[in-house]
Amino acid sequence: MTDASDEPRRIVFTGAAGGIGTMIRPLLAPLYPGLVLSDRVKPVNLLAGETFVAADLAKPDEVVAAVKGAHSVIHFGGFSVEGPWDTLLQANIIGCYNLFEAARLAGVRRVVFASSNHAVGFYPRKRKIRTDVTVRPDSRYGVSKAFGEALGALYADKHGMAVTCLRIGNVGPCPLDVRRLSIWISPEDIVQLIRIGLEHPDIRFDVLYGASDNEASWWDNSRARRLGYRPTGKAEDHRAYAVAEQEKVGRDPVGDLFQGGSFCSAEFTNDVKRAGP
Repeated sequence: MTDASDEPRRIVFTGAAGGIGTMIRPLLAPLYPGLVLSDRVKPVNLLAGETFVAADLAKPDEVVAAVKGAHSVIHFGGFSVEGPWDTLLQANIIGCYNLFEAARLAGVRRVVFASSNHAVGFYPRKRKIRTDVTVRPDSRYGVSKAFGEALGALYADKHGMAVTCLRIGNVGPCPLDVRRLSIWISPEDIVQLIRIGLEHPDIRFDVLYGASDNEASWWDNSRARRLGYRPTGKAEDHRAYAVAEQEKVGRDPVGDLFQGGSFCSAEFTNDVKRAGP
């Protein structure tokens, strides 16, 4: 899968001190020696070969410095949950633009963008969706991720950057409730998707779902499989635990209808019959 002409490569990983970054750094480090980590704060316990460049995504000059000389960027930086509009605007919209524009100026060839299931969260759970559906964000956070996907398409089409958007479900050792039985992805499987984005020669602009081999999945991830994705994690192996945890949470009359869960029900003032496609 690797294009030998791409070597040697400087790969920058934004959001390296975040929750997902902390989980997958030990898996990425041996695959990509010399990985450059970036975040507002320094990750703990830098591994051998890793270097760190501090950068606030909302500050263009810092982003330019972080991606200087990079061949590829794994862009997991930003605000990772729902929040006030101005917070999301600075981190996920202005910050995402700053990243793509700095990457263009630096001649970056590939970007793997951490999108989210919340870009399509208002699809009903009873409907299986492909990657080419119209975005239906469930939150301001979801809107910011839909923006990032659109921006990635622009830079792919206008500037020839190879962009892979991963609509990530929930990364962790196991699914934490019944909803996540459908959207869970193991750290090993998300690294596999990142490798496709960084290495596969057929990538131009792609949206892939960040999910393991989940029997209850709501997503058609056939494009990822055509690109060689072979997930090893299986949410069903953890069903008993997820069901037990769900019983502690109880029902959500709105969130339980839609793929985005509680992101849909938060601040909800609509009639559920008028929500979603």
